[in-house]
Amino acid sequence: MLAAKIHPLTSLHPTTLLEKSNGFSLPLSNTISFPKFKRSSKITSLKSSLESIIAPEIEKDPTSGQSRVEILSEALPFIQKFRGKTIVVKYGGAAMKSEALQASVIADIVLLSCVGLRIVFVHGGGPEINQWLEKLNIQPNFLNGLRVTDASTMEIVSMVLVGKVNKQLVALINKAGGTAVGLSGIDGRLLTARPSPNSSQLGFVGEIASVDPTIIRPLIDNNHLPVIASVAADSAGQPYNINADTAAGELAAALGAEKLILLTDVAGILENRDDPGSLVKEIDIKGVKKMIADGNIAGGMIPKVNCCVRSLSQGVRTTSIIDGRLKHSLLLEILTDEGAGTMITG
Repeated sequence: MLAAKIHPLTSLHPTTLLEKSNGFSLPLSNTISFPKFKRSSKITSLKSSLESIIAPEIEKDPTSGQSRVEILSEALPFIQKFRGKTIVVKYGGAAMKSEALQASVIADIVLLSCVGLRIVFVHGGGPEINQWLEKLNIQPNFLNGLRVTDASTMEIVSMVLVGKVNKQLVALINKAGGTAVGLSGIDGRLLTARPSPNSSQLGFVGEIASVDPTIIRPLIDNNHLPVIASVAADSAGQPYNINADTAAGELAAALGAEKLILLTDVAGILENRDDPGSLVKEIDIKGVKKMIADGNIAGGMIPKVNCCVRSLSQGVRTTSIIDGRLKHSLLLEILTDEGAGTMITG
């Protein structure tokens, strides 16, 4: 099992990648060859992984023009690997609650879009929903980690996720230089829901019955950035609250995505749940199933891992559960060989 300790990030300033992104372009065909990337088998730190993408001889101010050029040059193989590929990102947790982390995520996806990655952004919005329920004197209720959603709560969920959070994210992405389009699973029958098996207890909490990505393919093909709220309707038009991880995973499978990334509030999968430093950098489906059976993966991590396993079984190339508490975690995951969490492979 592979593990790594996380130390403060000091070597790379990913924000420097942003300053010239609008003028950066690459040919569609690869112009250089590069090896198949595999995460380091050594126990190392994110700090050392970031140092590895900067030429050792560079000892100048990291904000200097020369350093910026070197960083972009070393990122080129990663950009070429993922250019033109679809990456589905599920956004939530600490990265949604902190303005600084939110700005970091928005900057990351705009940069990645500018250099040719096809980003699909899926979000929930639990904290925001709770705030509005409290304003309306409605007590939030949960059962086994799932929100109990009666008719009045479902109305608030739709209003907050589709009408508020979604449009705020679209506005932030557009302000940062991207071209975002806000949708929910209801639009164009993108996601069709069905009641969950526990609907008698959970109310309008749904599962995904089918996915039809027809409405978002032209957006992706024209370099737009779809922002999807995790609300869907059944065949009769009844809205349902859908788990955002599940929505992202099913969309990734339907789109034939190269990668699914789940932003979380933890470092990733831990070899020892009581040791935050025991990060598993890379693992396959067989390995995660064994960890679940052994009790090393438990609680809220199980549905996230199962979401990744289901996506991989449906054709997604790789999935990652990454630490959304790290600034620029998406750039760390995609543009370095160490990543920012745990990568799960088929």
